[in-house]
Amino acid sequence: MKNVLAVDAAINFVLGFLLLAFSDGVIRFLGVPDTEQYFYPNVLGGVLSGIGIALLIEAFRKPNGLVGLGLGGAIAINLCGGLTLAAWLIFGALDIPVGGRIFLWGLVVVLVGISSVELIVHRKR
Repeated sequence: MKNVLAVDAAINFVLGFLLLAFSDGVIRFLGVPDTEQYFYPNVLGGVLSGIGIALLIEAFRKPNGLVGLGLGGAIAINLCGGLTLAAWLIFGALDIPVGGRIFLWGLVVVLVGISSVELIVHRKR
């Protein structure tokens, strides 16, 4: 379970960094929808970074140590994020290039996929 939480933390850190560094260059590179202000993407990047830290605390905690984000919370966050993004891609009529669609659908696959792995690990326990 520690390895799954550590992988989930890494995913959150990568996504968090991309959103914290959100700029015209990142938008062009990823092909994602543009925004006039970077406030919300930056705040979401900070939140995802915090989730990553909580996952690492949980993955490597000692007995009587700090408690981080558990497996159930990670599954809920990833599924909500992945399914919300999928809904936007299906119903949102986003005007973005093919590369952006591929990138965003890749995120959906990663988020729902890591949640599936986490559910399997949980069921085995």
